[in-house]
Amino acid sequence: MPDRTVISNTSPLVYLHQIGQLGLLRSLYGHVIVPQAVQDELHAGAAIGCEVPELAKIPWIEVQPLADRTLLPAVVDLGLGEAEAIALALSSPGSLLILDDALGRRLAHSHRLTYTGTLGVLVKAKQEGFVSRLAPLIDALRRTTMFLSPELIALVLAEAGEP
Repeated sequence: MPDRTVISNTSPLVYLHQIGQLGLLRSLYGHVIVPQAVQDELHAGAAIGCEVPELAKIPWIEVQPLADRTLLPAVVDLGLGEAEAIALALSSPGSLLILDDALGRRLAHSHRLTYTGTLGVLVKAKQEGFVSRLAPLIDALRRTTMFLSPELIALVLAEAGEP
């Protein structure tokens, strides 16, 4: 397991939970930190009936308040969960940020942060032997609200060695 800080945004937690694979984060990283805004987004989702993980019941996920709000990216179209996750990553050099949002990923890239997404987690899980095949997991993701283009699916399956 890596010895670096791993920080997640909301969507990877939700999607991995919805396909029954949230435990891959523990298998791969041991401990995951989320900002308060992510917990708030999960509570809001649960309140309207969305299937989301209950962080209070997951001891290896830690909710960490943002200590330095000046690190919050000032981008109008960025959700608070993404903004706080990026700010936590900025305050923790060498960390791994897990997020799916395209704008958030562009910001992470511009700040030279190391990041991956839900699909990257699944590819890593296959590479490390925690899952045998990605195709069924991608099929399950397609049944959630996650948008996956056919091109992206083909690229991910090729990277995982699945034709």
